[in-house]
Amino acid sequence: MLRKLTATRYVIPLREGGSLPAIVEADDDGLYVLKFRGAGQGPRALIAELVAGEIGRALELPVPEIVFVELDANLGRSEPDFEIQALIKASVGLNLALDYLPGSTTFDALDVRSMDPLLASSIVWFDAYITNVDRTPRNTNLLFWHRRLMLIDHGAALYFHHIDSNYLERSRSPFTSIKGHVLLPAASKLLEADRLLKARLTPALIQDIVNLIPAAWLENPDFTDVEAHRSAYVAYLLDRLACSEVFVEEALRARDQL
Repeated sequence: MLRKLTATRYVIPLREGGSLPAIVEADDDGLYVLKFRGAGQGPRALIAELVAGEIGRALELPVPEIVFVELDANLGRSEPDFEIQALIKASVGLNLALDYLPGSTTFDALDVRSMDPLLASSIVWFDAYITNVDRTPRNTNLLFWHRRLMLIDHGAALYFHHIDSNYLERSRSPFTSIKGHVLLPAASKLLEADRLLKARLTPALIQDIVNLIPAAWLENPDFTDVEAHRSAYVAYLLDRLACSEVFVEEALRARDQL
């Protein structure tokens, strides 16, 4: 289960990407990077962040703790920026946040040369599985925190859920965007990573992760009800896992062409 906190102070906006995240303080006195439900990308970006992030954590990849954060409209009343005030008002209720990593430094493409091949391969496998387009040299979404590599910002993953029809057909996409992955040059153990990581993602685990999605984030007229929408995520993730050789072969092909 994810911890559920309440935001007590809006600290500073992080003007990166389309979701306009912010650093907030919560009622446990901790600092978190909050992703707003009312941002332009809507609840699906939060669903991707939640599902992809928890899959990463289940794979024992270094993803910061993910928490639910309750947001009150009064939080932004002293904020002079009208856009931020509007964003907070549009996001009243349950949102998502990641543990803030103070003092972290950005991963540089030159750091690839010192990467452990199995870790690099595991991250490439993970991103191919969740169809994450945001791990490129231009935008690595990787940080060093206390000399440990950390994976952040998975809101652009699971892009199949932006098109609700024929989602199972998309589960077997080779994910050609993997050719732009920043860690692909170091990912020399993709087949080993495939064997290792597939074994960790059981159907029960996938179901438990999808069950974390709040019902209010799953309201969609393209599905008969919330549970049908939830089941679509489970079916997609299980089918993609069963056919992992499709995206692994694509990653191997892309690596051969480097």
